Amino acid sequence: MKQEFWYNSSWYNLEERVFVVTGATRGIGLEIAKNLIVQGARVVICGRKEAGIDTAVKELGAGDNVMGIQAHVAREDDVERLFNATMDRFGRLDALVNNVGMNLLTPSTSETDLGQWNKIIETNLTGAFLCSRKGATIMKKQGHGKIVNISSIAGRKASPGMGVYGIAKAGIEMLTRVLGSELAPFNIQVNAVAPGMVRTDFSRPFWSNEDILEQIVKTIPLGRIAEPIDIVHPVLFLCSDAANYITGHVLVVDGGATIV
Repeated sequence: MKQEFWYNSSWYNLEERVFVVTGATRGIGLEIAKNLIVQGARVVICGRKEAGIDTAVKELGAGDNVMGIQAHVAREDDVERLFNATMDRFGRLDALVNNVGMNLLTPSTSETDLGQWNKIIETNLTGAFLCSRKGATIMKKQGHGKIVNISSIAGRKASPGMGVYGIAKAGIEMLTRVLGSELAPFNIQVNAVAPGMVRTDFSRPFWSNEDILEQIVKTIPLGRIAEPIDIVHPVLFLCSDAANYITGHVLVVDGGATIV
């Protein structure tokens, strides 16, 4: 059953802070951007398709407090342009949310061709590395910042059809720990959120099938898959001052699916 949620713009005290949220034209990324705007933040979103960016910016409806940039996060030039545009527009960067993710079903990882491997690894892991590297360069000069990576429980548990995706997300979790250690002296906290199944277009092939959904829900102690807002609040918490003493941590948000 879909849950009802309420919002309070004073929860996280993110007013006037500047965020870059990658892959924010739909799904979890768009929901994060919406809630950041409710918090009074200024948000830069990116995506690979201009049409998707335009639609998302209109949906966000935040005037000068939102900007959309077409960028492929696995390309250095695009990443450079994304962050340069952010600095030109807002003059600083308080937090980066590495949300971009994609998967191609790979029933057998040992038989996956190199093209599929590269596409999944580049989009999920290399993109987070490139954005974090550029974001950290800016944050070091400022003397503060937050980086939150979106991982997945697929990075902790081998799942059918999710092999290469899971490998990429496992890499995201180690990237989080390494950067958390390396950037701590600069007052930059790096953390990750690892969702289970979330009701988005990304996972629609699973939850739209009632039989498959029933089997998935049986493995979740809380008895439902997540809604995007279930992931948003942990992300906003980790971006807030309430998480200033947390770094290198992966917060699993899966309704208890990985308890055992």
